[in-house]
Parts: sequence; C-alpha cells; structure tokens
Amino acid sequence: MYLFQRIEEAVFKKNDARRVIGEFILENRDHLQEYSMDEIAKRTFTSKPTLVRFAKYFDYSGWKEFLYAFTHEVAYHDDTAYHDVDPNFPFVANDDSLEIVGNLVNLKMQSIKDTVSLLAMEDLNRAAEMLQNAENIVIYGTSPNLYYGELFKRNLLTVHKKAFMAKSGETGIISHTLDEHDLAIFISYSGNNPDENPISNVKILKQNGVPIISITSGGQNYLRDYSDLVLNISSKEKLYSKIANFATQESILLILDALFAKLFALDYEANKTKKISNSTVLESKRQATFKDLEEDFK
Repeated sequence: MYLFQRIEEAVFKKNDARRVIGEFILENRDHLQEYSMDEIAKRTFTSKPTLVRFAKYFDYSGWKEFLYAFTHEVAYHDDTAYHDVDPNFPFVANDDSLEIVGNLVNLKMQSIKDTVSLLAMEDLNRAAEMLQNAENIVIYGTSPNLYYGELFKRNLLTVHKKAFMAKSGETGIISHTLDEHDLAIFISYSGNNPDENPISNVKILKQNGVPIISITSGGQNYLRDYSDLVLNISSKEKLYSKIANFATQESILLILDALFAKLFALDYEANKTKKISNSTVLESKRQATFKDLEEDFK
C-alpha cells in the first residue's frame, strides 16, 4: 500500500492528531514542500514533536525523511496517472449517460494498461507453476474481492484443480488443514490489517509451510513481507474516497484471468479436453436460438 493510502487509512481509523495531520497532508499534497514544520504544526494545531511522531508512525526516522518519501511518491503518481479521468470519481453529477459510459471505458482501459505494465512475466509463469503443483488451492479475500475469487475458483474447477474459497467463519479451520503441498492466494488491495480476517491467517499458513501468492497494491504492506510471490494491482484509487472499485476491479480480474490462462496453457490440450468434456456433460441441456452459439453434442 502506498504512503498516501496509508495516510488515508489513518485519517479514517484514528481519532487523534494523526487524523488532523493526515487530512492536512492529503488536502495539500501538491504544495506540502512549501510549508515549514512550524507552519504545518500551527495549521494543524499540533507541534513539531507531534509531526515527528506522525512520521515515525509510518516508519520514517523523522519529518524530513517522511516529507521526502511523500513528495516523491506524489511526483511518481502524477507522472503515471490515468489521463483525462479520475479513478476515484470518473464522472460527475451533470454528465450524461454517454459521458459516464465513455469515462468508464477510458478508466478500465487505462487500468488494464497499467496492470500489464506492472505484471512481470516471470512472476506470472512462476505463479502458474505454483497453481499447477498445488494439491489444494484456497483463495482468501473479503467483499468484493471474494466475488472475483469465486470466478477464479470456478475456472480452476473446470480444469480439475481443487479450489476453495476461505469464507468468513471458516478461514482459521481451513488454514490449519493446509501444508506445503497446497497454495494460498490472498486478494487484498491494502494488504494490511494482520490482526483481522483474512490476513490474520498468514501466520498460520507460514507456520505450516504453505506457499502464498498475494494480489495486492503497490507500496509497503504486510502481505508483501510474508508472500512467496506478489502480483501487483493497479493502485491509483484511494482506499475510501471513491464512487466504486472500477479500476481496481478491472485490474484484479485481469490478473486472475491471466493467471488462469497461463495455467491452462501449461497443459493446453489436456485442459482443453477437460474443459470441453465438463461442458458437454454439465451444459448439454442449454439451448441457443442464435445459430452461431449452438453446440453439436452428437
């Protein structure tokens, strides 16, 4: 999770000086270097020692180090920002239907391009091999990520890979049953909150030697520190201040689709046979009035 997202998280979850300072930083992100520590302390009704403690809360040795990291991150995001569309608010109240649809298309296409730029092919190859070698694949995530995981699980089942969703209330039990022959996949934009479900299961999985693939945002987070492999989500959205997860959803779905496609390709002909055979048995009663969609099951 990038620093600006960690600050936003603190603003929403803390009810002390961290909220006030964080709000000031986020509101003045493009001009923060113009303010001295004294000016920021005065404007936030805090003190210079409080600003230092704020920096240390985010693992920086002092305010100068924090300010350097933050301003360079802002510059990076400005250079790689989506063009002509705000990922958090891609449309406004007076946009007509065509403008809304056009902006969403623009946003999703840019999210896909950004995801591809972040996706190292050697990581994708290794992740697919880990899937292929796993006896059981368990997918962890909270809403809405669990819905994307369900789609991925269904695809895995079509090629006879044993895949399961670690649903709320059962994650601990499931995690204790896994070992080094299995595989855990975490889908989490923030990648933090190690004391909360489902990320609280990471310790159990590591103790049992279970390989972990994480699909998460860029920057520093807990999952990155404990995963065997990380696939990067396009991370231009804020955590909370947005209409919906439009860009993130597109990014996650592309990663999962690419991961399944690469797994499929590792044993293409056998997986093709499994997929068609399963469809023939399970979907033979489906009928289509459009000729191009008809299947010949004879």
